[in-house]
Amino acid sequence: MQDQTPSQPSQSEAKESAKKPGLGRFLPLAAVLVVAAIGAMTLGDYLTLETLRDNREALMAFRDNNYAGLVGLFMLTYVVIVVFSLPGAAVASVTGGFLFGLALGTTFNVLAATTGAMGIFLAARWGLGAMLTQRLETAEGRVKMLKQALRENEIEVLLLLRLVPAVPFFVANLLPALVGVKLVNFLWTTAVGIIPGAIVFTWIGVGLGSVFDRGETPDLSLLWEPHVIGPIIGLCVLAALPILLKKRKPRAGNAPAAATTQESEQ
Repeated sequence: MQDQTPSQPSQSEAKESAKKPGLGRFLPLAAVLVVAAIGAMTLGDYLTLETLRDNREALMAFRDNNYAGLVGLFMLTYVVIVVFSLPGAAVASVTGGFLFGLALGTTFNVLAATTGAMGIFLAARWGLGAMLTQRLETAEGRVKMLKQALRENEIEVLLLLRLVPAVPFFVANLLPALVGVKLVNFLWTTAVGIIPGAIVFTWIGVGLGSVFDRGETPDLSLLWEPHVIGPIIGLCVLAALPILLKKRKPRAGNAPAAATTQESEQ
């Protein structure tokens, strides 16, 4: 008879058990959600265009005396707004155009929004994303098919999340982290995908001074005007086109297989 002794855990099993996330890994995402909830209830009346109008002179004076300091303060504020999903992201984009002009304002807006998006991505990836990614790796059936489709079209899907105005920015930051997309792909598709919307809001900010002088309120619904939303929808179609073409490839691939069969019969 063979001795039956309890088997020792293998190195791979030990590594897997070590990878199980503790409660501490959920703290970053939990902090984001808590601050987001508090900010939604308390900051809605402060991060507005009316606040910008009332502090217009002070901001312009500070910009003239300390341009670099204002750039740093603006970008830090924008990053915090995005990381914690606070109300006022659209106002921040408009403020960038108001203070720095179209070119620099768009640049600062895109850099700050991308940095903030990375913060949410990493907070989610550190906690829930790690567990969900492991489960996706071992999933079968429809979940496995969804995972494979996402990885085959990762770039296109990420761009669509950014280009489609109906997708909330917070969702477009959180979802990729939960399904395990690559950080580098997330970052560059975020920066590229938000450029069209950033240009629109920054452009509104460029003309904000004259709007304030007339005592009017700027209309942020400009994004939904046909001459603005039309090109953005066109970009969405271009981003989705590679996905549609990939789906047609298997059909086109049947011809070589048939040709090979005919040759073997001859």
